Amino acid sequence: MSTATMTSTTTMTLADLKAQEKAAKKAEKERQKRIDADEKAERKRAAKTGFSNPANPTRSMALTIVCAIFAVYCLFPFVYLMINATKTQSDFTSTFGLGFGKTFALFDNIATVFTYQDGIFGRWFVNTILYVVVGAGGATLLAIMGGYALAKFRFPGRKLCFVIIIGAISVPGIALAVPQFLLFAKMGLTNTPWSMIIPSLVSTFGLYLMWIFSDQAVPDELLEAARVDGAGEFRTFFQISLPLLAPGIVTTALFAIVATWNNYFLPLIMLKDSNWYPLTIGLNQWKDQASTAGGQAIQNLVITGSLITIIPLVIAFLCLQRYWQSGLAAGAVKE
Repeated sequence: MSTATMTSTTTMTLADLKAQEKAAKKAEKERQKRIDADEKAERKRAAKTGFSNPANPTRSMALTIVCAIFAVYCLFPFVYLMINATKTQSDFTSTFGLGFGKTFALFDNIATVFTYQDGIFGRWFVNTILYVVVGAGGATLLAIMGGYALAKFRFPGRKLCFVIIIGAISVPGIALAVPQFLLFAKMGLTNTPWSMIIPSLVSTFGLYLMWIFSDQAVPDELLEAARVDGAGEFRTFFQISLPLLAPGIVTTALFAIVATWNNYFLPLIMLKDSNWYPLTIGLNQWKDQASTAGGQAIQNLVITGSLITIIPLVIAFLCLQRYWQSGLAAGAVKE
């Protein structure tokens, strides 16, 4: 092959390569234009349907407005407490409810709450803590153990227990207050802490909740493996099952804590000695003080005491919410 022929072949090859490269660049530009057009069309479609991206699937103005209304509804009492706890008694009666008074008296009100009537508010606070720790704590423990046993063990009368629990859930607690009072009066336990603690130990909803949660959260295969390895039932429960039940335990505990902390009607009929009052009854007594003969109006102390009362519940929810988050995806993945 001559030199001229080789040169011509090389020139044609380079020309072909340049042509192919130019065609590839053109095709890539066309492909990119199509992608940009598709993305633009997708964004328009997403804006119309409310789907923006997988991380934020739904945007609805109506839903946002409804959620905002509910948020304002829920936060309004707390804001009202925060504002009015800073007022003196005179400012409370003479200023707008959602406006601050002439004097910022929050810290003075807090100090007066804990010193008024020889510091009886502190005693009420301690009583409430006692009823919650012993009553709600005991109710949570019994619900955990009972729900786990009903879910993981088979025994005669198990279906009857289910019927009784469902029936007990349907009965409002206030309907049982008078029978409980008559029973405790016969036993001589009224006007004692036991009249508050013993009824609080029973939580039928908590028992049912732990029953359902234990059935789903603790695999039977895991229990069988532990038994094969020689672990007893108590060791299996405390070391294997209990950590898996954390979200359900926290939920049951918070339900029991809130129910006991906010319990009003039961202590109203059970307790007569103010030294055993919980916060709910004590603050109500302060509220009604102005309507008695010669009574002094202390709404500023009632508001401040109410604000102090809800702080432990807020702290409990904020500290325990991570356990709920850890259980949100339970059951979401098929095994």
